[in-house]
Amino acid sequence: MTAYEPTPPPGAAPAAYDAVVLAGGAARRLGGVDKPGLRVGGRALLDRVLGACADARATVVVADPRPTARPVRWAQEEPPGGGPLAALDAGLRHTTADTVVVLSADLPFLHEATVRTLLATLGAAPDAAGALLTDADGRDQPLVAAYRAAALRSELAALTEEHGALTGLPLRRLTGALDLTRVPDPVASFDCDTWDDLATARARIREHGHVLDEWISAAKDELGIDLDVDIKVLLDLARDAAHGVARPAAPLTTFLVGYAAGRAQGGPEAVAEASRKAAALAQRWADEAAAAQADAAPDATRDATPGTRPDAG
Repeated sequence: MTAYEPTPPPGAAPAAYDAVVLAGGAARRLGGVDKPGLRVGGRALLDRVLGACADARATVVVADPRPTARPVRWAQEEPPGGGPLAALDAGLRHTTADTVVVLSADLPFLHEATVRTLLATLGAAPDAAGALLTDADGRDQPLVAAYRAAALRSELAALTEEHGALTGLPLRRLTGALDLTRVPDPVASFDCDTWDDLATARARIREHGHVLDEWISAAKDELGIDLDVDIKVLLDLARDAAHGVARPAAPLTTFLVGYAAGRAQGGPEAVAEASRKAAALAQRWADEAAAAQADAAPDATRDATPGTRPDAG
């Protein structure tokens, strides 16, 4: 991995899409643990992936049902454990959009911007059946991709007719027959297949410059909040309250701003307005403190004669 920034989407907003998340598998290299439930930055890997496709029209997770940060539809391949092609076919049966984003459930650095980039790239290539990420070594990552649903269904049907079933077939039997556009992204394509991968992800998530965004995302998931606010505004407010009033005023003031915005049943605009008012109040406190210090300080114009005032005259 060379960077930790989601790829910006190129141009126009993407079309509506459905998402299929494959969250099964034996996780053999992790000793058979529940890989989608492993946490990076305090959030389950599955929830991180679901956050990246939050604007999907419908989201289908192929796995045994479990608690998730947002509602999804559950599906299961027959027989269970039939492999990625069987799982994809099972999930695809519950989608109706012309475009389907297909994701694995172990992508700690996947962001909404990456999904939008895949969709926009596919939209700009009308003859392509899909757009997928490639990893740091240039390898295709077919489970971080956007596909035309008709192309997937057609090829899955052909493979079923040829082999009698999709159970046990590798993904390359599907992707090798499709015309695909590739998007290099060594970060978003990074997946957690081993304990070393998990340790790398957990360390990188705490890197300076990213840890705050990650913490805010995790906290919003935990608290069930879907609200995008200007973090810089809140940080500036906390700084002003700490400097102009007292250090404990910083967290208390930001809490009160959030509470006020919630009572107003407002969105980001309500937070911004409450922050503006609180920041102005903190500035008034700072101004009064500065004036009080100036009044109490010895005046350089005061002379040594008792009873003489510097403003007399």
